[in-house]
Amino acid sequence: QVQLVESGGGVVQAGGSLRLSCAASGRTFDNYKMGWFRQAPGKEREFVAAISRSAGVTYYADSVKGRFTISRDNAKNTVYLQMNNLKPEDTAVYFCAADSSDIGYYREHNYNYWGQGTQVTVSS
Repeated sequence: QVQLVESGGGVVQAGGSLRLSCAASGRTFDNYKMGWFRQAPGKEREFVAAISRSAGVTYYADSVKGRFTISRDNAKNTVYLQMNNLKPEDTAVYFCAADSSDIGYYREHNYNYWGQGTQVTVSS
């Protein structure tokens, strides 16, 4: 079992930055791939970024590539999402997710554990 708690959301102006954190419980954090997803009002949840267990490989949605950076600190059981040059269309609830498999980084059904989400609002 893994419990995930996101933090770092808030309100920011377009062009600004935020860093989201996701703290995981348990002692086997480095056995899990980690992902960030987001859900805007009236839309389906979508993939944002993911990182492999060893942090050797990262994956990004085209919409955030070059602006967002995912990283992890296995010693702190934490995964981060640095978001720069934020746009109003980035406004959403951001969810952290984890799974012990090493496949399907882009698809939410390949993640078994989810946080409650943190709201990010980007004003124009």
